[in-house]
Amino acid sequence: MTTFYLVRHGQIDRTIDGADPPLSLHGRAEAVQVAAYLRPHPIVRVYASPLRRAQETAALIATAFGLPVTSEPRLRERINYGDLPGQSFEQFVTLWEQASRERDFAPPFGDSSRNAGQRVEVFMAQVYTELPAGEVVAVAHGGIIADFLLNVCSPETLRQIAPAFATQPYAGEVMRNGAITTVDYRGIDAISVKAIAVTSHLPSIA
Repeated sequence: MTTFYLVRHGQIDRTIDGADPPLSLHGRAEAVQVAAYLRPHPIVRVYASPLRRAQETAALIATAFGLPVTSEPRLRERINYGDLPGQSFEQFVTLWEQASRERDFAPPFGDSSRNAGQRVEVFMAQVYTELPAGEVVAVAHGGIIADFLLNVCSPETLRQIAPAFATQPYAGEVMRNGAITTVDYRGIDAISVKAIAVTSHLPSIA
C-alpha cells in the first residue's frame, strides 16, 4: 500500500500580479506547519505541481525530510489564471465555475474537472508501481484535489468523511491552504480516502 498525503499549497502573495505568484509569508508558515505535522511519518518522496506556489510549499516540506522535490505536471490545476493570453480574472472565474458545475466541460487552455481528477489517478498508479509500500507527499491545488475526490468517492462516502466538502467541494474555506487529504492506494480499484482537507495542524497561523 502506498499512502499519499495530498497537500494544498500555501497562501499566495496576492500583492504580486501574474499567472504564477509565489507564497506569501503566511503561506510559507502554513507549509512549515504541514512539514511539522507530517514529520513523524516515514515520507520517502515529495512531488509537486510545477506552479510556483506548489513548488515553494513542497520545498519547505521536503527540507524537513532531507528530500528533493520531484516536479509532476499531472498535479497542475485544471485551469490556471494567466494561461490564456489576454484573459481577465473575471473571465477566468467564469470558466472555472462552469468547469466546476459541468464536470466534462474543458475550458480553453485547460482540462475538464473529470479529466483533471483522472490525471491524479494516473499519477498515483505510476507511483504505486514504483513504490508499492511507502508514504509520499504530493503538493497540488484545491481544485484538482477536489476533482480527484469527486471521481473516486461516492456522494455518500464524501458526506461521511467530510460533510462540508460534500456540500461545497470547491470552497476555499473547506479545502484551505495547507489542508491535507490522506489516501491509501492499493491499485486503481482499491483507493481508500482516509481523511479530507484536514487543517488541525494550522490553527496557530490561521
